[in-house]
Amino acid sequence: MSNEKKDNIEVTTSSVPAPVTKSLTNSAPLSILSYCMASILMTVTNKYVVSGMSFNMNFLLLAVQGFVCVGLISVLKALGIITYREFNKNEAKKWSPIAFLLVGMIYTSSKSLQYLSIPVYTIFKNLTIILIAYGEVLWFGGKVTSMALSSFLLMVLSSVIACYGDSNAEGNWNLNIGYFWMLTNCFSTASFVLFMRKRIKLTNFKDFDTMFYNNLLSIPILVISSFILEDWSAENLERNFPTDSRVATISAMVISGMSAVGISYTSAWCVRVTSSTTYSMVGALNKLPIALSGLIFFDAAINFFSVTSIFVGFAAGLVYAVAKQKQKEQEAANLPK
Repeated sequence: MSNEKKDNIEVTTSSVPAPVTKSLTNSAPLSILSYCMASILMTVTNKYVVSGMSFNMNFLLLAVQGFVCVGLISVLKALGIITYREFNKNEAKKWSPIAFLLVGMIYTSSKSLQYLSIPVYTIFKNLTIILIAYGEVLWFGGKVTSMALSSFLLMVLSSVIACYGDSNAEGNWNLNIGYFWMLTNCFSTASFVLFMRKRIKLTNFKDFDTMFYNNLLSIPILVISSFILEDWSAENLERNFPTDSRVATISAMVISGMSAVGISYTSAWCVRVTSSTTYSMVGALNKLPIALSGLIFFDAAINFFSVTSIFVGFAAGLVYAVAKQKQKEQEAANLPK
């Protein structure tokens, strides 16, 4: 077996791959397409599960996704496709606060996605970048360049436009609840990312190490929360999983968990065969198809404001990706030779 490492992400590949397999695993366009498809698949399947306003078992949904994720990466490790460190109790204790933050992040994400359309959810998710950027300034001594600040202003503008377009379409109480969960998700996501970054620096976790510990440690929290806080009566289970769509709903939950692994794997793949610059640009560009998928697969509001907000948000993500790359180049140039 041979390990290929780049930008602190580790992927294991077969030592003697067949010519066709080697060509595919080193294909930059295929890695980019796979990453985009995994992101869209996870967002759409999550939205499908929680789209019904009667769905109220979000902790159960997240627990199922966690089980699927841990099970799948265990199989991939056994097959030699990926690698991650073995479970360690001491590391688990140190990582447990991150697991609680993860639960807060994914729960508020599922709740906001339940009440908001995919385009609005995707656009408002951009605001998390602003919180993380200024959190890094406070915690890690980072800085915000004028170009990054311009991207932040575009993010705020796109969110205002999206809010106005969405309010025109369905100004109601459920929408207000959705914005509350979205705001909570922005803060919880920023907290999770910042705390996890600090812990990763101390533990030197790789991509799949992080995924393994995050999902494994969050499962007990999610299961206990589901049994304590959610209604497990036969009537409520029937409401959440109606007979006519039960198989489709459960399948979507499983696919969503698998796509989480797909995102992590394709992220590592994309960085390995392209570069961190290309990967960051793809992440920015990927917001456009994710937002458009909400217009295609769900009854999202389609008007001048909603479409404009998508493209302004897309531009904001693109400007931010370019700003971060220029900042990295400048920092590298300033390092002592």
